[in-house]
Amino acid sequence: MTGEQIRELAQQITLVENSALGSTELLASMPSPSAHIVGITGPPGVGKSTSTSALITQLRGEGKSIAILAIDPSSTFSKGALLGDRIRMQDHALDSGVFIRSLASRGHLGGLTGTIYSVLKVISAAGFDVIIIETVGVGQSEIEIAKMADTSIVIAAPGAGDGIQAAKAGILEIADIFTVNKSDRPGADATVRELKGMLSMAAEAQGTSSWETPVIPTIATDGSGFVELSEAISQHHDYLVDQGLLERKRIGRIRESLLARTMNDLTLQAQGIELQLDIAGQCAAGKLSEDEACDLISKQIKAGQ
Repeated sequence: MTGEQIRELAQQITLVENSALGSTELLASMPSPSAHIVGITGPPGVGKSTSTSALITQLRGEGKSIAILAIDPSSTFSKGALLGDRIRMQDHALDSGVFIRSLASRGHLGGLTGTIYSVLKVISAAGFDVIIIETVGVGQSEIEIAKMADTSIVIAAPGAGDGIQAAKAGILEIADIFTVNKSDRPGADATVRELKGMLSMAAEAQGTSSWETPVIPTIATDGSGFVELSEAISQHHDYLVDQGLLERKRIGRIRESLLARTMNDLTLQAQGIELQLDIAGQCAAGKLSEDEACDLISKQIKAGQ
């Protein structure tokens, strides 16, 4: 991309991220995302950004254009992204085939930002082959990445409890590919075995599947294992196409976006009604029960439709 094209793309992303004037018309003119969307997630400290950088290097070596959306925790003061990803991806900053954008989570649950689908549409329309989404980290409820990505990569690191924690967080269910980063450290082989064992037990419990989730040892600092990771990503994409699952994934993204936008609109309406009628104050004064308050808000929303 030229410098002018990069600036235009950045401006379009800012427009839709802020739902500014003209964003509706812009999004209406764009098709659903067609790029291969790869999600990268995992607990803090496993090397997500360093792994993302190493994966970019591998994919660029294969001639693919890459866009990266790094979802950062919001700054307490500016409400913007903390930009930690850009510090670790400086090697790609001047590559015209790479576009890096930090997005603030702005308190959105699930590790993603609320406008992620709109941003994906804009970036896909720019013609990138692969879009990588890197999330802020994984917790009990932060598994939204599987709803937005075609291929979800979960990164673990050597150490007692990593695999157990992944299982507790429900990450086994969302991972299409596992990597064990920092695999040159003690305990890496044990972590690989542990994850493979858990995946095997999960497959037995859930029934057979034609896709077997690979566990790939990597060393992001020197690029080891990223040829294998790139191959696994391509194989998973082919699997989705062969099984007719890719279109289902894309329909699912639209559904999630529609529901999120609807819920956001309803929340804003409910907040306005609550403030106007001081419903919380009435509950505190004992004039309304919480059930009665919720019914009142619902009726006010319906009356305004």
